[in-house]
Amino acid sequence: MRIAVYGASGFTGGLALAELRRRGIEAVAVGRDRERLRAAAERAGAPDADLRIAGLEDHAVLTEAFRDCDAVINCAGPFALWGEPVVRAAIAAGCHYVDTTGEQGYLRHVLDTFGADAARAGVTVVPGLADDGGPGDLIAALVAARLDDVDDLLVADLRRPGAVSRGTARSMAAADGAAPLEYRDGDWVPAPAGDTGRTIALPGEPEKVAVAPFALPGVVTVPRHVRARRVRAAIRTEVAALFGSLTSEAVESVPERPDEASRAGARWLMLAEASDPSGRTVRGVVTGTDAYGTTAVIAVEGARRLVADGAPAGTRTPAEAFDPADLLGFLEASGATWRVETA
Repeated sequence: MRIAVYGASGFTGGLALAELRRRGIEAVAVGRDRERLRAAAERAGAPDADLRIAGLEDHAVLTEAFRDCDAVINCAGPFALWGEPVVRAAIAAGCHYVDTTGEQGYLRHVLDTFGADAARAGVTVVPGLADDGGPGDLIAALVAARLDDVDDLLVADLRRPGAVSRGTARSMAAADGAAPLEYRDGDWVPAPAGDTGRTIALPGEPEKVAVAPFALPGVVTVPRHVRARRVRAAIRTEVAALFGSLTSEAVESVPERPDEASRAGARWLMLAEASDPSGRTVRGVVTGTDAYGTTAVIAVEGARRLVADGAPAGTRTPAEAFDPADLLGFLEASGATWRVETA
């Protein structure tokens, strides 16, 4: 098995290289700069990794870089600016594709645009395999399965503010101009601003958590496999305010790589809560530490499963491509825990 990592010289790409090395999977590091790729491969403990130089402007060269690979993991964001050429090249090369985007608009574009091309090529495209979009989509599927009729489904990212990479800051700044969506009565519409300030009771918190609407991946992915009248998303209000205050100058001052202590001490938490028309409510929670490490694990495992086990060709959400409980169970080895319960 040979898996390419595009954007391998970046922070998340380097973690994906290290995870491939740990799993004993042959890695191909693809990017624009050979010296940066070489340094990233050495940091990942894979100094013998195959290094291939390809930019985004030459489709033929990028396709050739992927040609003898089984799958591509795209870690180069902001994806709205740089993601589409990688998807096109992966499909043209006959490779399965996953990425680590959390950008709501880009996710919707990929899922809507590339399904027919991927199906004709016999490959599967699964965007959003990161610590928010992956676990959020998977736990939402398990929560919804407990109800016969889903009236309302909330996906919430309830992690506290913490260290982020420069790549994450760039993606959030790029997405900040787009109004967050919600899914309502069969269509995606702007989320109502009046939802800001609502609160959620969270196990382990002494008080309810204040949240605000936010452009999370689940609003785009969940309606593709859950029949619900409404699907919406939220994050903690203090995190929403932090991302909303990012300027281009502030983004470039963010360290490229958060230090390991900050990563290890930061806990991520994705919640899904669904109710039926009678008011019966089911809640699911997935949580763990080191969000960036988790992103590398889920992206690599997703790519590996596409190659080894297969999935329906076309564009798929994480819960459509993989068994939700099985993949969440796999993440337990990396310290994640999850549960689904009737509220």
